[in-house]
Amino acid sequence: MISIIIQILLISVSVAMDAFAVSIGKGLTVSRVRVQDAVKSTLWFGGFQMLFPILGYFAASTFSKYVTQFDHWIIFALLVFIGGNMVHEAFEEDEENSKETAQFDWKHMLPLAVACSIDAFAVGVSLAFMFTKAHMAFAILSIGVVTGLFSAAGLHIGRAFGSRWQKPAQIAGGVVLILLGIKVLLEHLGVIAF
Repeated sequence: MISIIIQILLISVSVAMDAFAVSIGKGLTVSRVRVQDAVKSTLWFGGFQMLFPILGYFAASTFSKYVTQFDHWIIFALLVFIGGNMVHEAFEEDEENSKETAQFDWKHMLPLAVACSIDAFAVGVSLAFMFTKAHMAFAILSIGVVTGLFSAAGLHIGRAFGSRWQKPAQIAGGVVLILLGIKVLLEHLGVIAF
């Protein structure tokens, strides 16, 4: 049980890194972080990070009976792809972040929340094969809460420290997802046991 909780928390932190990085970018654009801006950021990013794994879970549940014999390969491929993409994006020049505005209205937050949550959809697909429904509920709640907290913290960090932590956070999140994908594959192949 402890192993599952640790996995869920690691996944939650990893998935939160995109929203954290975007929040750092938004923090760079404000002269001070207002409480209502932190709350908006928390609700937008945390809410969408909770919604998209649910959508991914239902998509996977619909097709699970057809893929159970190779679900570990799907989990591995998705987590490694998402993690690798996060690391790759960290090294690319991100025009979205360079054009970031200090606005927190729905026209600015909705596209950011959706963009940051696409990975969470794929994680939801993976989680459907990894966990029971009870664990999945905890994972979804954990992803939302952790993302919300990280996005609020990202605003403050961006305001205080600038873009210094944006790239390392995204790289760390990607590496953790890659390692979790490898762990799942090795467990299902019987190479390791947790």
